[in-house]
Amino acid sequence: MPELPEVETVRAGLAPVLEGARLSRVEARRPDLRFPFPPDFVQALTGARIETLERRAKYLRARLDRGRTLVMHLGMSGRFEIGGGRTPGAFHHAVATEAPHAHVVFETEAGDRVTYFDPRRFGYMDLITTEALETHPWFAGLGPEPLSDAFDAHRLARAFEGRKQGPKTLLLDQRIVAGLGNIYVCEALNRARISPFRAAGSIGRGRLERLVPEIKAVLTEAIAAGGSTLRDFAQADGALGYFQHRFRAYDREAEPCANQACRGVILRKVQAGRSTFYCPACQR
Repeated sequence: MPELPEVETVRAGLAPVLEGARLSRVEARRPDLRFPFPPDFVQALTGARIETLERRAKYLRARLDRGRTLVMHLGMSGRFEIGGGRTPGAFHHAVATEAPHAHVVFETEAGDRVTYFDPRRFGYMDLITTEALETHPWFAGLGPEPLSDAFDAHRLARAFEGRKQGPKTLLLDQRIVAGLGNIYVCEALNRARISPFRAAGSIGRGRLERLVPEIKAVLTEAIAAGGSTLRDFAQADGALGYFQHRFRAYDREAEPCANQACRGVILRKVQAGRSTFYCPACQR
C-alpha cells in the first residue's frame, strides 16, 4: 500500500493540474470502488472548483468551493494518470493502465484530464462536508503528521510509556502518528539502531531523540526521490519513484547492514502479518 511519501508525491504531481481548477466533466465508470460512490458523486463534482489539494496521513483531500471535500484513498493499487499518460523517466516495474481499470475521469475547464486507475479496486472516494472533515471517523482519531512540529520525542515518549508492544507496532498505529507504514518504519528503526521487537516502554528518551529525526529524514528523502517503486505505485505523471534503491534495511534480507561500523546481516521476520527487516547486531 502506498505510504506517506508516495501519497505526497501523487499530491504534488496532481496539484499543478487540479488545484484552483474547475471540473468541467466528471465520469464514474462504475458505481463503486472499495465502497460505493455517493449517489450525487458526478453531479456534485461537475462544475466545482478545487480550492486546495492536500494530504492527511495516506489520504488525498480536494476541498471544493461547494462546502464539501473529495476524499481519496489509493488502496493497494490505485494511481492517477495525467493527460495521455506521459511518462518522463524510466519504469522500474510495469504499471497497469489498461482501459478496464480506468474507473474515474476528471476533466478541467483548462483542458486537463486526470484518470484514476485501480486494478484491485481497494481504493475509495467519498464526498464529506468540509466543516465536518476533522470529526469524520477517517480523520478524528489520527495522530500528528510525522513531518510536523507536533511530532517530537516528547510526544513519542508519552505514547510509548509503559507499553510492551514493539516500537514498530506502535509507530504503525495511526492514532500515534499518521501516515507511517511498514517500509519507512523499518528504515527509520534500522537507522536509529532500535530493535522493532523491544518493548517500546523500555526505550530511553535519548534513543527516542534519535529516532524522531530519523523518521523525518527517511520520509523527506523518500518524498524528494519521488516515493518508492513497489508493485503498482506510480507518480501522477506515470513516472515511478526510485527511493527503493536507497533502502538500507527493507527488502534486503541476507544483505550486509549498511549502518556504519556494523558487521551484521539484515534478517526478515513476519510481525503481525507484515515483513519486518532488521539487523540483530546493531538494533537493540
